[in-house]
Amino acid sequence: MPEEQYKHIFLSGPTHKQGFTHRTGHGSEPRIPARDRFSHSDYLKQRFETAWTEAGSRQSVIQAERHAVYIEFVSEPGFDLMTQSLEDIRSRIRLLNIRKRTGDDQQEQTLATVYVPLNKRRHFLNKITKYAMEEKNGKPKNNKLINSISDIRASVLKSFWLDDIKLLPGKDSEWVEVWLSSDQDEVFARFTSLLNQLNIDRADHVLRFPERTVELIMANQTQLEKLIEVSDDIAELRAAKEIATFYIEMENHEQVEQVRELLSRTSFNDDTDVAICILDTGVNNGHLLIKPVLDDADLHTVKPEWGVHDHKGHGTLMAGTAAYGDLLAVLNNKSRVQINHRLESAKILPPDSENLRDLWGYMTAQGLSRAEIQSPQRKRIMCMAVTSTDSRDSGKPSSWSAEVDALASGYEDDTRRLIVVCAGNVDNSNWRNYPNANQTDEVHDPGQAWNALTVGAYSEKTAITDHTWKSYYPIAPHGGLSPFSTTSLSWPWRKWPIKPEVVFEGGNVASGPNDSIVDVDDLQLLSTYYNPQVAQFASFNGTSAASAQAAWMAAQIQTQYPDAWPETIRALIVHTAEWTKTMKTQFIKSQSPNKTDFAKLLRICGYGVPNLNRALYCSSNSLTLISQAQLQPFYKDGSHYKTNEMHLYKLPWPSDELSNLGETKVTMRVTLSYFIEPGPGEVGWDNRYRYASHALRFAVNGPGESEGEFVRRINIQARDDGEHPGTEGPEWLIGDARNVGSIHSDIWQGQAAELANSNIIGIYPSVGWWRERHNLKRWNKKTRYALIVSIYTPEIDIDIYTPVETQVRLSVPVEIIVNHLLRR
Repeated sequence: MPEEQYKHIFLSGPTHKQGFTHRTGHGSEPRIPARDRFSHSDYLKQRFETAWTEAGSRQSVIQAERHAVYIEFVSEPGFDLMTQSLEDIRSRIRLLNIRKRTGDDQQEQTLATVYVPLNKRRHFLNKITKYAMEEKNGKPKNNKLINSISDIRASVLKSFWLDDIKLLPGKDSEWVEVWLSSDQDEVFARFTSLLNQLNIDRADHVLRFPERTVELIMANQTQLEKLIEVSDDIAELRAAKEIATFYIEMENHEQVEQVRELLSRTSFNDDTDVAICILDTGVNNGHLLIKPVLDDADLHTVKPEWGVHDHKGHGTLMAGTAAYGDLLAVLNNKSRVQINHRLESAKILPPDSENLRDLWGYMTAQGLSRAEIQSPQRKRIMCMAVTSTDSRDSGKPSSWSAEVDALASGYEDDTRRLIVVCAGNVDNSNWRNYPNANQTDEVHDPGQAWNALTVGAYSEKTAITDHTWKSYYPIAPHGGLSPFSTTSLSWPWRKWPIKPEVVFEGGNVASGPNDSIVDVDDLQLLSTYYNPQVAQFASFNGTSAASAQAAWMAAQIQTQYPDAWPETIRALIVHTAEWTKTMKTQFIKSQSPNKTDFAKLLRICGYGVPNLNRALYCSSNSLTLISQAQLQPFYKDGSHYKTNEMHLYKLPWPSDELSNLGETKVTMRVTLSYFIEPGPGEVGWDNRYRYASHALRFAVNGPGESEGEFVRRINIQARDDGEHPGTEGPEWLIGDARNVGSIHSDIWQGQAAELANSNIIGIYPSVGWWRERHNLKRWNKKTRYALIVSIYTPEIDIDIYTPVETQVRLSVPVEIIVNHLLRR
């Protein structure tokens, strides 16, 4: 059954009772066709017996020593297949893959390949018999499963092919990804032995995932068909994805053909008001892929004598990724592409020399200003991958980073802006010292900006297929920190923000004989080359490539949620980020990690790799609530300036559903995002209380903690201008380490029953220069914030989304109370 997708639920205001803005209508029930019980059971029995006999006959012809057969189950077009019920781990019956196909009638059909041991032949026949002969609660047993099945047949090569069928090899051998059904060494060894027997070549490297091992083999269709018959271990087959080298090594006229093919299946939304503004070396929009999203009127430069063209190539590389995301994936995947945002370019770097350091902030502001004057109505994401190593000082703000903070906060014009900056790259002379060099090489200026989304890099690129580099191996493991990425591990942890906040794909490098280090195209991303008369594509890597991907993701969120604030989009990107298993293995050595271990990981990899699907949607077993609100942190009491108010949310909650899950482990994540105003004047910037205008914190009531007890606890915390530990209990993963910078995210993990009544969240202020420097007359300003709360349950059959939506439909208000804090 495909996963349902629902929009996030937004709160509409913090100062009075207000209902949710909700999405109308959804169908969480699977689409199952009605059947004639007896004729359908007879038909499926006959089809299963035929499939079993056919599979056995094929194996006997080639004398394969098999322990199971592969059976394919098919849904009715336009209906769902109850795929979860096809698997029975205790009987070693495994669901190997699920595929979708659309027929000539445009109806979608689901196909599932299942591994059935030879001694479990009766398993599905028994289910069909019970469906025909027995009832439960007035319905046939196994009713949904059997009614959802339209056909049963012996699996063939196409049953395992998850890519476009046009990419299936023919007579000639091609590189193919084989996904084995286990990550155990014995399975890998057994399959490798089969490859040797069949004289099938394989690549040197292998990938391991939970319950999957991925091999890269060179095979033709006949060899693949034989593999299916002789192996018990195959789950999926996919076309080996072309790497950057494949496209870069093409002649230019061949690259143009690839560009035209992509454009033929790409649609552009010319009416969109969402734009990514690239502040860089300029962009050449004569490139066929860039022209549809970047008009001449949107090419800007700080100084006219520089021109608007890209003199170096970096800006056009940024543009290709900001427009299409992972361009390599888009070229490899032959599906339709929809682009719903525009690009803008502001040239802030001169063609012949660097700007003076104390002008970098000015150049940034001027470049952005030109884009805003041209199109003031746009919802703009500013993306800048220009950094400096000259003024790094353990996280201390600089004039450049302070200008970024001022621009984001609307300090001068009250216009908030989403600004994405790269963390900066480790010097290539230090790649040999990976990952130690990454931990000591700190984030570049202006990546320390509090309000910016600072982006580092990780990498999943470990396959080297170019025989030139056959003796080389990738430095970073699959899913590990990229060799390019800088960190904030060396900064004072309690003083300056967590940077980078997130990581995106940034490429890898390789090591070989004599300790040599090479930057090979196989391990890079692909983007647009600035001189299309020479080439259409060029390799792209580092935190520049990562930040361009982050801006692309932000544009997708802004398009999906037009009313989302910059604070909210930044929050959603961080809120959905997760550490890979490799990151935890790389940087957490303890078998029982504590909050300090996770605080260290935060300083290296941020919150991890964001998930676009989670940023855009909920599912039935996940729920995301969002509030965009304003709060006045301080007030004047006579001649004294004090902490003013907090917001208390009593959220609609799937309490009954969580209670019914009992001791099942569930996860709640809370993220709070706001923009600070930088302290005027550089004096005192080594003190965060003088730099940040204010701070906000969140707290959640613990299991069994009443509203009154919770409010009293938060009032005590709010009165402490020092850093009160932010942990409500051991269930919180990060705790106190989250309370730095201007975005705070943490993860609660525990029993569902304990979470059932933890639906009260407090947002309260902490000290900043708005209150301490009252002569500047900002003490009565309000701050905006975005609060995101999500619940995730592992039980796919549990629906926690619908109960909350039902409360919304019945106009049950969400109680949002504004509480004044205890006065001093």
